[in-house]
Amino acid sequence: MATKPENAIPVLPSGGGAPHECWSCGDMRAAQFCRSCGSVQPPAPTDYFSFFGLPRLLSIETGKLEKTMLALSRRLHPDLYGRASDQEQEWSLEQTSKLNDAYRTLRDPVQRTEYLLRIEGVRTAERTKEDAPKAAQLRMAPPGLLEEVFELNMLLEEYRGGDHSDELRGQLHQARERLEEKLQAVRGELKASWLAWDGMQISGDEADERRRVLEQMMGIVHRRRYLDHLIHEIATAIAE
Repeated sequence: MATKPENAIPVLPSGGGAPHECWSCGDMRAAQFCRSCGSVQPPAPTDYFSFFGLPRLLSIETGKLEKTMLALSRRLHPDLYGRASDQEQEWSLEQTSKLNDAYRTLRDPVQRTEYLLRIEGVRTAERTKEDAPKAAQLRMAPPGLLEEVFELNMLLEEYRGGDHSDELRGQLHQARERLEEKLQAVRGELKASWLAWDGMQISGDEADERRRVLEQMMGIVHRRRYLDHLIHEIATAIAE
């Protein structure tokens, strides 16, 4: 049997809707292991934040996140469960899979934001597909970008139609620079929304206020994603 978990291993938060008793000894369990007997536990229906023992805050110390991930990864390594029961071996694999998914999501600021929106019940807009009709793309464009998107699509159609003049290439480069400036500004808005959300979570603000910030955050994420798409469209066209 594996040894007792290190103190860095996250513990299931109370009220998280997950079982708290170890299947083996009945004592208090962590998200992945029993804190008393060290037995690997069946995956609990916890969100990724709870899996790492974190509150639902968007400002995360990625260094600590990585340290916890490495500690858990060592404890869940399949080699440690070669002589364990088939059930424990299966649980260790399931826990490892969830660990990897949770770490990939939480270490990336944008994925972390989108994940928080999902588990808080805020539906984000669908991703823009490269093969979507132009009319559909225009409908999906955030407010304030419709005119710019329309002009950019005209330039891209001319370029793809065979006009590779220096003048047109210069216009596309300028359009890309403007979009990158907008993207930088949106990144600043997103960081500000993280601070607003974290502050409300810590101070326990009313649900309506938290919902307002989440809705605002959703709009920022959509604009960021759309700007990324437009910049990619220009880069792809010029590279062809």
